Amino acid sequence: MLRFTLRRLALIPLLLWGIVTIAFFLSRSVSSNPLVTIVGERNLGNPDVVAAATRRWGLDKSLAEQYWVYLTNLVRGDLGTSFRTKSPVLDDLGARLPATLELAFTALVIAVVLGTVGGVIAARTQGRVADGVLRVAALAGSSLPVFWVGLVFLFVFYATLGIAPSPGRLSARVIPPPDVTGFYTVDSLLTGDWPLFTDAFAHLLMPAFIMSLALLGTVIRLVRSQMLEEQGADYVRTARAKGMARGQVLNRHVLKNAITPVVTLIGVSVGLLIMGAVLIETIFSWNGIGTYAVESSRGLDFPAITGVCLVGGVLFLLGNLLTDIAYATIDPRVRLS
Repeated sequence: MLRFTLRRLALIPLLLWGIVTIAFFLSRSVSSNPLVTIVGERNLGNPDVVAAATRRWGLDKSLAEQYWVYLTNLVRGDLGTSFRTKSPVLDDLGARLPATLELAFTALVIAVVLGTVGGVIAARTQGRVADGVLRVAALAGSSLPVFWVGLVFLFVFYATLGIAPSPGRLSARVIPPPDVTGFYTVDSLLTGDWPLFTDAFAHLLMPAFIMSLALLGTVIRLVRSQMLEEQGADYVRTARAKGMARGQVLNRHVLKNAITPVVTLIGVSVGLLIMGAVLIETIFSWNGIGTYAVESSRGLDFPAITGVCLVGGVLFLLGNLLTDIAYATIDPRVRLS
């Protein structure tokens, strides 16, 4: 297992270098002028201000020199300074990342739990009404645009019925909990503030559910198909022939083998959920990495754009690494391949 893990870890630096390189050159291939963000439109006509800003931010160097300087600083843990906020990108990302992780983790839990339960019910009721309803719901969840679903949910449950909280992580005039983990739900529990936890959880639930829909539909279909396939296996017939009840066979044996592919799906979905946060955070005014990426792209904030891509790559690769380790633990044959 140690050798298997070390092989996977050895690939991560090379992959991250590729991600950083692509993000660096793509962000700088845009024809627009980043000095608009740095000095503002009013100062673009002032040659002295433009010249000073160009030297200050290293924009007077060639692209190759800028790339070398960025890589050198990156090795030291310096992601640069944001053109827009004038703060270190690492600090900006550290302040925004917990909000996105809280949202993505909640969405992942919702998708896996509800998807597994839905897939089991669909498999056990094959050909009946419940199976048909769940299959249609899974298809809809995987097909409907997240942006559209989010707007519909806000219009119906917040604007019309008034049963959902307003967009944002907390209600207006509610003071955030002391920063321990950055997760408002966790931090409010750590301080024993139950009203604050209730408010934070209520704001988290709807965007996390909408964020989970695509993965939720996929998990339902995957678990259903795997369970139906496993039900025809020899060990199931043997267990039934020995007198074991159908429910016991499904719960003790079939379900265990059916959810193994879900482990792989979870690892791939971590990165997809982080990337999907851009739309969800925009709709629900969620101050996370997604909104930071949008704001940075609009302002041609090169260091921030590259930093967001780097963080996304790290999360994606770590998710896949943990998935490989978990899968190798479940199925030792993976370690031999």
